[in-house]
Amino acid sequence: MSLNPSLPLGAALPGWTRRASPQPVTIDGRTCRIEPLDVARHGDDLLAAFRDTDEASWVYLFIGPFADDAGILTWLTEAANSKDYIYSAIIDRASGRAGGVCAFMRPDPANGVVEIGSIHYADTLKRTPATTEAMYLLMRYVFDELGYRRYEWKCNSLNAPSRRAALRLGFRFEGIFRNHLVVKGRNRDTAWFSILDSEWPALKGAYERWLVPENFDRDGRQRVSLSEMMIAARVNFDCASQYGKLLRWALQHIAPQQL
Repeated sequence: MSLNPSLPLGAALPGWTRRASPQPVTIDGRTCRIEPLDVARHGDDLLAAFRDTDEASWVYLFIGPFADDAGILTWLTEAANSKDYIYSAIIDRASGRAGGVCAFMRPDPANGVVEIGSIHYADTLKRTPATTEAMYLLMRYVFDELGYRRYEWKCNSLNAPSRRAALRLGFRFEGIFRNHLVVKGRNRDTAWFSILDSEWPALKGAYERWLVPENFDRDGRQRVSLSEMMIAARVNFDCASQYGKLLRWALQHIAPQQL
């Protein structure tokens, strides 16, 4: 039975096929390196990193804070062995030490969707180029190597720093899922953000321009902020997208001799 052509339908996806599932990967960057989380390899670094992290940094996570090193180590071991999430360690190339973790969550290869989450950094790694580059490297892997269509970021709607980070990294806010989860005995309304494959080339260019050494002075301060570059990339993409929609409408509704 054919679909009713008079009803609005989503864009056709000719040739779409199920994508490969995300895998633990090693990716080298200029300021960081992504490695599959391995407690034997990264455990000591991450214990030292997370032992002294600001306790407030655990508030909105599903786990923590921990009473002792044994609790942190148990969590890291469970994360490294997880069959549902694919955890990575983030290595600071300046020190050679692991200073953070993150995970691919809820991968959906049939639809080409995955979420990045469970992000936790050492206080010394926060607000450094390495954390931004780590997010870029993982996006590049998902879009350019796996060919996914959608990359998600979700957080507690009250987590203002995470919401700001998502926007800075180029994600588009989509809305709030109310009464979405119960976390640590409290309601969580969840803010949803995403980047689509159609948006990725413009955002990738912004990342690459921001990450060049020339964008930083000798003290490591950025000359042009990533937020500025992302806003410009978004404006250019949205203008091009709107122009494309208008052009398609014109081709469908205006006689050729009138164009």
